Amino acid sequence: MPIIIPEALPAFKILSEENIFIMSKQRAASQDIRPIEVAILNLMPTKIETETQFMRLLSNTPLQVNITLIQTATYQSKNISFEHMEKFYKRFDEIKNQCFDGLIITGAPVENMDFESVDYWSELKEILDYARSSVTSMVFVCWGAQAALYHYFGINKIKLEKKLFGVFKNKAISRHDLLLKGFDDTFYVPHSRHTSIDERALRANVDIQVLASGQASGISVAKTVDNRMFFFFGHTEYDKDTLKNEYMRDCEKGIEIARPVGYFRDGGNDKIVMNWRSTGNLLFYNWLNYYVYQVTPYHLGERK
Repeated sequence: MPIIIPEALPAFKILSEENIFIMSKQRAASQDIRPIEVAILNLMPTKIETETQFMRLLSNTPLQVNITLIQTATYQSKNISFEHMEKFYKRFDEIKNQCFDGLIITGAPVENMDFESVDYWSELKEILDYARSSVTSMVFVCWGAQAALYHYFGINKIKLEKKLFGVFKNKAISRHDLLLKGFDDTFYVPHSRHTSIDERALRANVDIQVLASGQASGISVAKTVDNRMFFFFGHTEYDKDTLKNEYMRDCEKGIEIARPVGYFRDGGNDKIVMNWRSTGNLLFYNWLNYYVYQVTPYHLGERK
């Protein structure tokens, strides 16, 4: 089944050209099917790229998924047109009386700042509190995962000596958890961050279970034991060239940055083997199927 997005959204054309099954809102309205309602709070400056990445993963299920894009009202992105945001995004005030089956909160390039210093921190806390009562299941990615753990559990982040940057080998710790169903014994996850979660505090919390980690990357996937919150510290949604673009951008700006680990092949900057595509597809497929669709009420208002 398809994801449901506006036909004018740039992701519609991109995903159509990839033969990914998508459906316009007009056509979906004519079908007698209750779609899964998923909201994406997109905090990344690369709005269109990030929209497309997550929509690509959410389309990889037999479910009909209706996407609602959310922006913060307290911060206006400088890297995307005002017209794009007004046309395709809603503010929290516009959706706070709705319920959703799923919510994804992306990463954000603010990890070197204290949480309380982030312009939209107060608004984000309000969204996180709302999600507890109005969303069946939540996925938090990279800085979004750090922010959620800090807000819900008081677990802070730690500054790394050098940026964790590249594609890292991971293994499943809880091999029989449904989120990791179909995973190989080892799998690969891209990371791009200057901070890490306080792993000792996370592992000591009885409400949180670590699902996957790597020797070099640390914890990559965790969840709450009630199966409502999922924390992805890496970026399995990344495109093949996302790390390359980030690396080349920083090099051109004169920013000191090491080559991404385990990413380029044969010493060049062009040969990339994408070895995390199946990881991302399985993560989001399993989350939507087992932790959203199988447990969410048919009538969303029943949750409140």
